[in-house]
Amino acid sequence: MRSKGLGFVCLSGLAVVLAFGCAQSIVLAQQAPGGAGDSSEAEVWRFDQTSTLGGHPVTVLGHPRVIESPYGKAVEFNGVDDGLLVGVHPLAGVSAYTWEVIFRPDADGAPAQRFFHLQEQDPQTGKDTGNRMLFEIRIVDGQWCLDSFAMTAGERLTLLNCKLLHPLGQWYRVTAVYDGKELRNYVGDELQGEGDLKLGPQLPGHSSVGVRINKEFYFKGAILTARMTRRALPVEQFLKMPPMAANPPGK
Repeated sequence: MRSKGLGFVCLSGLAVVLAFGCAQSIVLAQQAPGGAGDSSEAEVWRFDQTSTLGGHPVTVLGHPRVIESPYGKAVEFNGVDDGLLVGVHPLAGVSAYTWEVIFRPDADGAPAQRFFHLQEQDPQTGKDTGNRMLFEIRIVDGQWCLDSFAMTAGERLTLLNCKLLHPLGQWYRVTAVYDGKELRNYVGDELQGEGDLKLGPQLPGHSSVGVRINKEFYFKGAILTARMTRRALPVEQFLKMPPMAANPPGK
């Protein structure tokens, strides 16, 4: 398998700041009919409470708490034992996808953290297979870099480029896009890495937020919203964020 462009490296470097403006709520980009705004293609999970996500029941680990962010309500995780488990894999069955998360990674977390995990399960046994999709961060020199991973049937790719570092304690939108041939990841609209990948559709399964599905590598920070779209979107159709509110609450 060939990986091109930004490779698998982890070196400190010039920080690229990609924080977003703030407001009381998230505004999804307006889409043409059949676009990512079509509920048949996109599922949105808003983290404004911990009992359900996207209408799906949630199992709570630890004590993640609902906070007021500059964008409205979000769920904050302590990086020790907080997590949310959801009994669905929202990107099961897709041959292409766009996965977006608006989140805030905080200081003093572990060097390696998994903040969102989509996991396939064996339909016969109910056990986890090796097929999965992950959003992760790495902490380097007091800043963070994005780590994205996808695997199906032994075909896998990790996109991790810690030459592009970002300040902690700010809000970002991160995105993974798979178009059937190539996986790319972004912080804001800025490409972080890309590589060739032959990724088959995954079977149904479950998901975890704030922690890896096996309850390891807890995330310290907050999550506002996630959107899972069942096709590859161009950058101009990624989630948009409105201007900062006049009197936003603390971080």
